[in-house]
Amino acid sequence: MWRIGAAFLAVAIMAAGCGPRAPQSTGQSGAAALPAVVVNPPRFGDDKPHPWDGRDPSSYPVHGIDAARFQTGVDWLQAREAGVSFAFLKATEGGDMLDPEFRSHWQGAGRAGIPRGAYHFFYFCRPAIEQARWFIANVPRSPGALPPVLDMEWNAHSPTCRLRPDGAKVRAEAGIFLDALERHYGQRPIVYTTVDFYRDNDMGRLPRVEFWLRSVAGHPSKVYPGQDWRFWQYSGTGRVPGFPGRTDLNVFSGSVGDWQRWLAARRQ
Repeated sequence: MWRIGAAFLAVAIMAAGCGPRAPQSTGQSGAAALPAVVVNPPRFGDDKPHPWDGRDPSSYPVHGIDAARFQTGVDWLQAREAGVSFAFLKATEGGDMLDPEFRSHWQGAGRAGIPRGAYHFFYFCRPAIEQARWFIANVPRSPGALPPVLDMEWNAHSPTCRLRPDGAKVRAEAGIFLDALERHYGQRPIVYTTVDFYRDNDMGRLPRVEFWLRSVAGHPSKVYPGQDWRFWQYSGTGRVPGFPGRTDLNVFSGSVGDWQRWLAARRQ
């Protein structure tokens, strides 16, 4: 398990003092007013740690996780104390699938005061607008929530859809989905993607998009050269206090002050 050293903690604490740079919510957000931003030093482990060449994830102060039905029995308060500063939670897939753990995760993270957002796994055999409507029907507009996320990646193991449209079609469908959610939630969604999908479909051409990039064997600047990013998923084998099993690990791209400013601008 890696831990941030005392010198790095001092920098993080100093940064924390910097100034700022569907249905309606049913009270499940966990608080009537937005909680203060709290960034605890991460105390995460990794079953398969990568020997990073160059800047590694521990040099970033703001860490978080993403979770779906595979993560059950989560103690969100313990996770927050262990350094989980944000959580992206799977909500929907395609036009008719709701993750069975979404509501539990959404309520638990909200009660713990962890900034959280919902993500949708895109299904290439269903129109984007139908999928957007399904997401909107299941994910509340909740004050303080992070922007929604569109997860686009190839799924070679899907039992019902092996379609691989060309890049122009992929980007067009993504645009339809992003526009629909932006109109509803008032925030442009983030796009999560993987190295092969990004390259195959020239995803960098999407307008007005902040990216959440998966790269478990190299810094995003090397794996996605020239592409700006907001979140980096650096491991799929993480160990986080409060989570009984493995979970994905992520970092935010900037300092604690940058995080505070980004939240102020991008929360719903």
